[in-house]
Amino acid sequence: MTVLFFMWGFMTVFNDILIPRFKEAFTLNYTEAMLVQFCFFGAYFIGSLAYFGISAKFGDPIAKIGYKNGVIIGLLLSALGSGLFWPAATLVSYPLFLVGLFIVGVGFAMLQIAANPYVTILGPERTASSRLNLSQAFNSLGTTTGPLIGGYLIFQYFNHAGVQGADSVKVPYLMFCIAFLILAAIFFVIHLPHVGEGKVEPGAGALRYPHVVLGVLAIFMYVGGEVSIGSSIINFLGQKNVASMSEIDAKNYVSLFWGGMLIGRFMGAIELSEMQKAKKQILLIIVPLLAYLFLWAAISAPLDAMHGGSSFGDVLTQWKNSFVQNWSMFKIYLPLVALCWLLFQFGQAQPGRTLVIFCSTIVVLLALAIIFGKNMAVWCVVAVGLFTSIGWPNIFSLALDGMGVLKSQVSSLLVMAVFGGAVLPEAMGKVADVAHDLRPAFIIPLIAYAYVGFYGLIGHKIGREQRAVPA
Repeated sequence: MTVLFFMWGFMTVFNDILIPRFKEAFTLNYTEAMLVQFCFFGAYFIGSLAYFGISAKFGDPIAKIGYKNGVIIGLLLSALGSGLFWPAATLVSYPLFLVGLFIVGVGFAMLQIAANPYVTILGPERTASSRLNLSQAFNSLGTTTGPLIGGYLIFQYFNHAGVQGADSVKVPYLMFCIAFLILAAIFFVIHLPHVGEGKVEPGAGALRYPHVVLGVLAIFMYVGGEVSIGSSIINFLGQKNVASMSEIDAKNYVSLFWGGMLIGRFMGAIELSEMQKAKKQILLIIVPLLAYLFLWAAISAPLDAMHGGSSFGDVLTQWKNSFVQNWSMFKIYLPLVALCWLLFQFGQAQPGRTLVIFCSTIVVLLALAIIFGKNMAVWCVVAVGLFTSIGWPNIFSLALDGMGVLKSQVSSLLVMAVFGGAVLPEAMGKVADVAHDLRPAFIIPLIAYAYVGFYGLIGHKIGREQRAVPA
């Protein structure tokens, strides 16, 4: 199951690379370029809406076809969408690229609907947030390595003289297509443990619970805010009033943004677990430091030298030199990791409380980025990755709390809310086009995270007495 979390994280963050690539290749404005996210996350909404509609009318589909078959269907759809990138690049057709992304998004919606509740029911509900944080940490491993590999492949390896801009995405997405087909074959032959949740009768029962409805809006805002920021980093850092950074250099900061989620989610899995306090505190120091070093080493990797046929010794030498040079970046990032550790202490292993503290921090960081710009804005925006890390698993577990047989239906509603990743980046793009500047556009994710903080503080408690749903 963690392979799935890794794969959709790795591929989702490729959208952040596609946006500047398509913007240049097809001469698009910000609003048009953000259609990448609109189609991809819009597919989550359509796919999840269809699932919820079927569930409401006929009963829960997963109860009938099982988690295993749900995963296989999702993988096959993802393979089909990825395969469409080859004809889209050959025909130089932006609309066909968007169709391919839409189909991939529908496939991912099916995977999300099956995987998230499955993880929560593999143990007691009181530690569901810890398990989801751990699973999402592998998702973040994908989002961390995705920009590095994707940026190298699309901006450098397949982007050479005589190649039309969109052509550079053909081979990477063909590789995705093959990978999804292989995974579908593997899932077809392996045995997955069955966890019985009972059968859900027809009807939209999940909507009767206020904390579920508010949780759906929280996921909408959370995903919209996160995607808006991740999608904008490369163009944002390229602005003269920020850092005037090239796309190749900026992709490292995209990885740092998503890498922060890797660090934060591993910390969240430890902090929200039921392990002994002393062991928890030791791991809360060791694990983030190891993740920090992994991130530093990954960003420093000399991909050009590896591709260019350099000897093993030369590659190691270049890697070492790059590692040392990148200390100027990572010495600024280390105190931010320490702040993340401190905020987890204040969270006291409570999902709602932790959500409030982290979202409040994000609101302050984005406000500083809007006001000051320059180097302050760079690090405020990049740091958001650390503090947004626990958003998805904590919202998900709070919304699923006590929902018994309605878990899959609630999950479909929550995954439907990923549509926020389609809507808010478009809204941010429109603000940026009007202002001719991305800085004021960060007010969109700022508002989104303010609402998520509200859900952690009050929203998840509303209607708590209604939650006793029999299993």
